[in-house]
Amino acid sequence: MTRFIDVGSLSDYISQTGVETLIEKMVAYLEQDYRRWNDFEKSARLASHSDIGVIELMPVSDQHQYAFKYVNGHPDNLDHNLPTVMAFGVLADVATGYPVLLSELTLTTAIRTAATSVMAARYMARPDARVMALIGNGSQSEFQALAFHKVLGIEEVRCYDVEPTATAKFIENLSGVEGLRLVHCRSAKEACDGADTVTTVTADKRLATILTPNMVSPGMHINAVGGDCPGKTEIHADILRQGSIFVEFEPQTRIEGDIQQLAADHPVTEMWRLIADNRSGRTSAEEITIFDSVGFALEDYSALRLLFDLAEADGIGSFIELVPNLDDPRDLFTLTRGGKQRARLRKAA
Repeated sequence: MTRFIDVGSLSDYISQTGVETLIEKMVAYLEQDYRRWNDFEKSARLASHSDIGVIELMPVSDQHQYAFKYVNGHPDNLDHNLPTVMAFGVLADVATGYPVLLSELTLTTAIRTAATSVMAARYMARPDARVMALIGNGSQSEFQALAFHKVLGIEEVRCYDVEPTATAKFIENLSGVEGLRLVHCRSAKEACDGADTVTTVTADKRLATILTPNMVSPGMHINAVGGDCPGKTEIHADILRQGSIFVEFEPQTRIEGDIQQLAADHPVTEMWRLIADNRSGRTSAEEITIFDSVGFALEDYSALRLLFDLAEADGIGSFIELVPNLDDPRDLFTLTRGGKQRARLRKAA
């Protein structure tokens, strides 16, 4: 039988353990897998683009486990009362191909994206960073803020969104977090004033310029999350030319990330090199560091691996017959007899 984790099961689990706890566990799993980067068979995601969005498959595997995520990105979905991003994923055993886990990944993706962001910032941001600008206050914003508060020690989040209702939602959701000061800003520039780190996580599918050079100060770490497909950017190209750029999987980021604006030979560093060597990504306190994050399949592998371990240990979710479980694996035809008839045949045998 295949383990199955639906939205309700994961939601109940998080309400009991806390989202910050799950983020910290996710960071640990991500670091474990990034340290063995070369063990994985990797590829850029397979994307089907339309004028209004994108649907993607994100596969990755090592010698033992295979994982994929189905995910969409449709910025206008709010007009239909649907999330802009929805996802589910599968973890399978390489030796047999058997799917051991089917799980929701919409909520999980927000958690793993925040965990990836703060993991990167631990290697790239200044150790004394305490103020964060958060531009884009949609569905991922709370997770980003909590991750940076819990793991990196951020004490103040300066938030801005073109939709004031999004910022109001963000502040209401996090108003009770101890030790975290929330500042509602009137512009992206105001949010960046005095910030040590900046996270951009907007949903608009276009060549946007959310962050401009006049908003960037020496020593700042920029966490560019929203630009994640061809024709979609957030960071002005001149900022990219000023800083040291780190990416997940370079062949994918060249196509999808903010660096699609730069020459194909502009130098970037894959993040796994920092993690494997346990070294800082910055050479001075004045250096500008940029994590051009587009989301990579290895992060979903880590997330599914964590969910499977939690399901085994804590009983999250249930079991489903996603693929046939037969007394005789060669007798697929028995499934045409229905459940009750099959049960009688097994009893008679």
